[in-house]
Amino acid sequence: MIVEASLSGLFKTILMILGALILLRFLGRVMIAKRNLDEERADLAREKAFVKERNEKLKNFGKVTISKSGPRDNVQDVDYEEIK
Repeated sequence: MIVEASLSGLFKTILMILGALILLRFLGRVMIAKRNLDEERADLAREKAFVKERNEKLKNFGKVTISKSGPRDNVQDVDYEEIK
């Protein structure tokens, strides 16, 4: 079996390689754009949660609340020795 190199086969191979590189580059840019959008959405969600928490704290700012604690049954007597 004899295989001969042809000029048209060389051009087809070069075009396939260039096409694959262009396709990979395009897919890479699309994936970077998707990642940036996801990060932006996450940032907006964090900012929204922060603003909500800040507004909740500002609403209660200056108010006094008294919370009743449970019984303290774990109190133990401790004996002290005097050191001379």
